[in-house]
Amino acid sequence: MLRLPFEAFLALRYLRPRRTFVSVITFISILGVTLGVAVLIIVISVMSGFDREWRDRILGFNAHSKVYQVDALGRQVPLKDYSAVVKRIGANAHVVGAAPFVRGQVLVKTQPQEGASPRVLAPLLLGIDPELEGKVSILPTNIVAGEFDVEGNGLLVGIEFARGLDLRVGDRLAIYSQSKLEQLEKAYRTDEQVAPIASEYKIHGIFDVGFSEYNSMIVVSSLENAQELYEFEEDSVHGVQVRLDDPFNAELVRKQLLPMLGPDYAIETWREENPKIFDALQVEKSMMFYLLFFIMIVAAFGIVNSQITFVVQKTREIGILKAIGATNRQVLYLFMSQSIIIGVFGVACGFGLAMLAVTYRNEFLHFMTRVTGFELLPAAIYQVYELPADIVANDIALICGTAFVTCVLAGLFPAWKASRLQPVEALRYE
Repeated sequence: MLRLPFEAFLALRYLRPRRTFVSVITFISILGVTLGVAVLIIVISVMSGFDREWRDRILGFNAHSKVYQVDALGRQVPLKDYSAVVKRIGANAHVVGAAPFVRGQVLVKTQPQEGASPRVLAPLLLGIDPELEGKVSILPTNIVAGEFDVEGNGLLVGIEFARGLDLRVGDRLAIYSQSKLEQLEKAYRTDEQVAPIASEYKIHGIFDVGFSEYNSMIVVSSLENAQELYEFEEDSVHGVQVRLDDPFNAELVRKQLLPMLGPDYAIETWREENPKIFDALQVEKSMMFYLLFFIMIVAAFGIVNSQITFVVQKTREIGILKAIGATNRQVLYLFMSQSIIIGVFGVACGFGLAMLAVTYRNEFLHFMTRVTGFELLPAAIYQVYELPADIVANDIALICGTAFVTCVLAGLFPAWKASRLQPVEALRYE
């Protein structure tokens, strides 16, 4: 049978539940640690889940890096001879796929039946090569109506864009590029009788890539049509999208590609393209950790309170222990063992409660939505339809480790005071 040191044995014996005030305080201390650890793990896991969910959705449609051509002042210019650039980029070991693109804002006007007023919106037009797009984006596999077809004057629109303008597969749209709008404005000012006509497109498919901003503000055409809208030459595009084996290799791949491409090129990584979203998530996650850690501080005060009360209550026993030969160190270890036991039980229960809550988080969310009648996770705001969570081992270790250390430190002062107690003073009034 495993034999415990007498300090740990006595600590367990003293912590055994009894109908005393100290037992109630000890239970409250363990409960405080449990709730502190559980809340921290739940919140940090949900924040990590949002980070992962948004990263996956953004990078599912967006490439991990984009290659542009720049002039002497660092301004973006049309990238010429893109086929050669795509081939050179694809030779890198970390590159999964590369595809050219043309992207810019356009003016879209619906062409409703007679009697209905047309509606206007200014989305981003993305011109793609349909043969290469599947290597850099999830777009070809996320068509929810119609088909992935941009041949001829075919157009793909997002599900929220289609819903907002009441569009269906087969409807037609008139698209004005920036150059067409400038020509139209010039014709109006000079009273010309001939004005440029908008390009007419037919909706061949509706996509849903899981991110509201893309579903509502992007329309997709063929690369050739986008080049024509922006009056590009046949071998010119805005840039090249690059997909990597791991998005976190983006900086490494940039360092490898830039010397090969030369000084006339610039590479933008996914972090640089969406800095506000990911930086905000990281700041919020750190702030939530620091703010919620005050729950652990409150639990630590509970441990200090219970240990001080316990020391006062056990003054006679401390005097007897020291009278029969117990050293200051052994008495210190005795009361420190109690803090350690409270910490172990509190952290373990908190971890278990957090895992249970994270596992059934969406069931609880749906229950609260039904009870309150409010949508607690609006998809239009948070860009998700279910509450995400990602349990990161490093975060769990940090939370549990700091909680345990806080519990141990909380019991240090009462234990030190108990170890300094003299037998004569402890037994004077006994």
